[in-house]
Amino acid sequence: MTGARRASLILLVVVLMGGAFAGGYALHQVPRTTTPTTTAPVTTTTGDGTWMSLWPNPATALRYGSPTSAALAFARHVLKMASPVAQSFQQGDSRSGEVPIQPDATGPTTIVLVRQLASDTSWWVLGSIAGEVQIDVPEQFATVSSPLRVSGRSTAFEAVINLALYQDDSTAALAQGTAMGGSMGKMAPFARTLAYPEPTSSYGVLVVYTRSAKDGSVLEASATRVRFE
Repeated sequence: MTGARRASLILLVVVLMGGAFAGGYALHQVPRTTTPTTTAPVTTTTGDGTWMSLWPNPATALRYGSPTSAALAFARHVLKMASPVAQSFQQGDSRSGEVPIQPDATGPTTIVLVRQLASDTSWWVLGSIAGEVQIDVPEQFATVSSPLRVSGRSTAFEAVINLALYQDDSTAALAQGTAMGGSMGKMAPFARTLAYPEPTSSYGVLVVYTRSAKDGSVLEASATRVRFE
């Protein structure tokens, strides 16, 4: 399921950008590393695909010169992981790939999907996928209105998962709540509606995540792009 959702997202991005991957979206295995990549300076220009970015906000001047630095910043600022650890970037086509992110050196892995959306060398986040939290509704790039219906499948400590909706111009949640899914490693459906005030941005990010039973920190998270009606 996770692989299928990942492939569907990549294909949707390609279709929307009016291009195609050369040779498909085949990832190769690379050695794991826990050394974060620092942000490198880049020369920026406006790109038609940047509206698809969950991070950074294309309306700001913030840009990342490497896929790992973009993924780590996304994990900190959007997924709210206190000290995320990055594994090695896994190349897809020449302009995209994945960065596996963990909340610490031994925690579960969240796959952050990244791509060069603009005509420069900057990197942008398209979404994230967690093996134990799967979002079915809303779909990526769906147009939504309040109350937002969210559903999918999950497994978590005591079955509790967390939801947060953000708009592009703020890292404070527009709406948040919890839902009940599966537990003890068994996946089960979850569903929840989130009522939210009138947003000031056209686009936002829905994050569904699990917390540590030990200290309440974010363990893993799936995130998807939405458009406000």
